[in-house]
Amino acid sequence: MKFILELNQVSKQFGGIKAVRDLSVEFKQGKITALIGPNGAGKTTAFNLIGGLLRPDSGSVTFNGTRLLGKKPWHIASLGIGRLFQDIRLFRKMTVLENVMTAFQHQEGESLWRVMLAPWTEFKPEAKRKDQAMSLLEKVGLAEKAEALTENLSYGQQKLVAITRLLAADAKLLLLDEPTAGVNPVMICQLLATIKQLAAEGRTIIFVEHNMEVVRELAEWVIFMSAGRMMTVGKPHDVLADPNVRAAYIGRRYDDLHEGQKSNSWIKSGMPHAET
Repeated sequence: MKFILELNQVSKQFGGIKAVRDLSVEFKQGKITALIGPNGAGKTTAFNLIGGLLRPDSGSVTFNGTRLLGKKPWHIASLGIGRLFQDIRLFRKMTVLENVMTAFQHQEGESLWRVMLAPWTEFKPEAKRKDQAMSLLEKVGLAEKAEALTENLSYGQQKLVAITRLLAADAKLLLLDEPTAGVNPVMICQLLATIKQLAAEGRTIIFVEHNMEVVRELAEWVIFMSAGRMMTVGKPHDVLADPNVRAAYIGRRYDDLHEGQKSNSWIKSGMPHAET
C-alpha cells in the first residue's frame, strides 16, 4: 500500500526543550492513525512541522513524493494537506454555505468589468461552487444548516463545517487536532462516522486525541509519543494495552474499558463498534 506521508529523522528544539526527537514514521493512504501521548509529548509540534507552521531543525517531511521542507503553509495546503485546529477557524458571521464556498481553491474573484459586460461569466462559476458546497454539506449531514450563521451552530457542528472546508479545498490528508474535544456524544457519533467515510473514500486521517474511547473506536493505527519521541506504534488494542503506555498516559480508565466495564460510556448511547 502506498505511503502518502513520510517523516524521516525529524527533530525540532525550542531553546533547551526538544519538542520532537528523530521522528521517523510512514502513513499509509486511506488509513486512520491516532497520535496520542501526554501533554508536551510533541503531537501538536509534529502537526506544525507537517503543515509548515514550523521548520524542522533536521530531517525531512515528504508528501506524495514532494519534499515539504521550506514550503509555506499555504503551498503545503494547496498540495492537499488540510488542518483542523483546536480553535476552530471559521467565519462566524457568515453562513455555513458561505464558509464552505470560500474554501474552494483557484477562485478568480469578482471583476467589475465582467459583471457589467459579461455577467454570465461571474454567475456560472458561483452557481457551480454553490452546488459543490451543498453536495459536501449533504455528505457530512449539514445540508439543512446551509443558510444558518456559523456562530449559531453547536460546537460539534462547527467542527463538521471546518472539516467540510477541508474537503472543499480538496485535502487528501487531514490533520485533525482533538476533533471530539468539547463535543456532545450525539455529535461525536456523527463526527466519527464522517471521518470513517472520508477514509473509506481514500483520504488519509491523522488525529490527535485524548479520549481513549474515541481512539479505540476510530483508529486503525496508534502512535504513542512521549517527550518528543515515538515510543510505540501498532494496532489500538496492542498500544492501549501496553503497560508503559497506560502508566505514562492512560491510567486506570483504560483498564476499566479493557475489562468491558462501559456502563458510564457514551459509546453505549449509540456509537457503532468498530469491526474486529
